[in-house]
Amino acid sequence: MKIEELFSVQGKVALVTGGSRGIGEMIAAGFLTNGVKVYISSRKKDQCDATAARLSETYGAECISIPANLSELSGIESLVAALSEREDHLDILVNNAGVAWGAPLEEFPEVGWDKVFDTNVKGVFFLTQKLLPLLEAHATKEDPARIINIGSIDGIRTPMFDTHSYGPSKAALHTLTTQMAAKLVKRNIIANAIAPGPFPTYMLSTGIGTGGDVEGTDWDALGRGNPRKRVGTPQDIAGLAIFLSSRAGAFTVGEVIKCDGGQANS
Repeated sequence: MKIEELFSVQGKVALVTGGSRGIGEMIAAGFLTNGVKVYISSRKKDQCDATAARLSETYGAECISIPANLSELSGIESLVAALSEREDHLDILVNNAGVAWGAPLEEFPEVGWDKVFDTNVKGVFFLTQKLLPLLEAHATKEDPARIINIGSIDGIRTPMFDTHSYGPSKAALHTLTTQMAAKLVKRNIIANAIAPGPFPTYMLSTGIGTGGDVEGTDWDALGRGNPRKRVGTPQDIAGLAIFLSSRAGAFTVGEVIKCDGGQANS
């Protein structure tokens, strides 16, 4: 049982939604470094195309952009159609695309509820549903296909911010993961979820008041409040995604794994 055999993802095909920045980009980079052909998707075409080109050049690997709005069925169907034109199977689906909405409880709008649930829950369900033929195509008992849903510790604990629909949407995604896992394991598809804590992302920077300025945010200061005294790194989240996608993770089914430095337990 050599490391290379346990954790290899060489030659696999993956789709990472929300892959143009943040945690999605970190996971995509980890896959590319280790021989995976990666498709990334995000709502903004220019940013998605630019990230795919940069990742391809940086890692000398194949990263392909398929922009799509995954909060709408039409966007999901266009993504599935574009991927199906290029591939006859999919080994790894990382459902990472997600949004949040912040407003005080008394002022929280219906659009802030619907947009978050449409992307974070409905979009994951219907994208997975429509990708089942590609996921099943090469899946076997020995080497099942993998689904990794990116939840949040805010779906486990009370959120710090006034993002009243975000935590419930991630809790729903965690439950959806365990439900999917029970059904799909019989079809040689393994589903698990990762619940990240603080990572240096655009979304978190907006929550803490730096307005999306990822580079200008003092992540060290934020990390001092974490039991590990830091925020997460690309190695932390990519390593866990690689484990779940490899032979080492082939008997791990329906789990919601926290990746938060112990924050949800503190």
